[in-house]
Amino acid sequence: MELAIDTSTSWGGLAISQEGSLIAELTWKPGQNHTSELFPNIERLLQTAKSDFRSLTAVFVAIGPGSFNGLRAGISAAKGLAFSLNLSIIGISTLEIEAYPFAFTGLPLCPIHDAGRGEIATALYCYADSWLQLKEEHLTTVEALCKKPNQKTLFCGEIPPAAIEHIRASLGDNAVIPEWEQRLRRPGYISYLGWRRLKSGQSDSPVTLQPLYLRQPPITQRKKKY
Repeated sequence: MELAIDTSTSWGGLAISQEGSLIAELTWKPGQNHTSELFPNIERLLQTAKSDFRSLTAVFVAIGPGSFNGLRAGISAAKGLAFSLNLSIIGISTLEIEAYPFAFTGLPLCPIHDAGRGEIATALYCYADSWLQLKEEHLTTVEALCKKPNQKTLFCGEIPPAAIEHIRASLGDNAVIPEWEQRLRRPGYISYLGWRRLKSGQSDSPVTLQPLYLRQPPITQRKKKY
């Protein structure tokens, strides 16, 4: 069995799967309480799946971009489980998790997160015979993003309301934006994406796996010398 963990943003998510097939799933809003709520919810989900930690063979974890503290909580938990239970571990981009549910549309898929400081985190994906990342995760502004699409594009993820208004006003019919409930990130998709990579022989090292920070955390930035 596999455990999927997502603490990328103010929403948290967990899933239990068997060879990528979803068994149980939990989504909740911990706010800033990822660390204190994560393991009680993992135990709760394992009980729902009538299983326990000894049944796990792999752990899949969302690696961001997202909240600095949230990502640390989820990735630290995943790495701790991988070390202590000798599990395979695979990190999945949070933006990819949000884009994949819309692969069936055949449209370019542009997940968006608020990155603060007037910027957004985004990437570009598409399904054309296979699942492709057309543009890697990066920081930009909504204004710059709206200058690029010249074809119908589906925008997803935790898009700030002001960004939705700007995208619709700038791109008109070329912007497809599903309702909020459809854009809610589901941990079950981490299970599928993680299993597909594990089955193909891919895996990460619990030693070197790190959060996908597009901007360095403030605590790592050097102070100016005067």
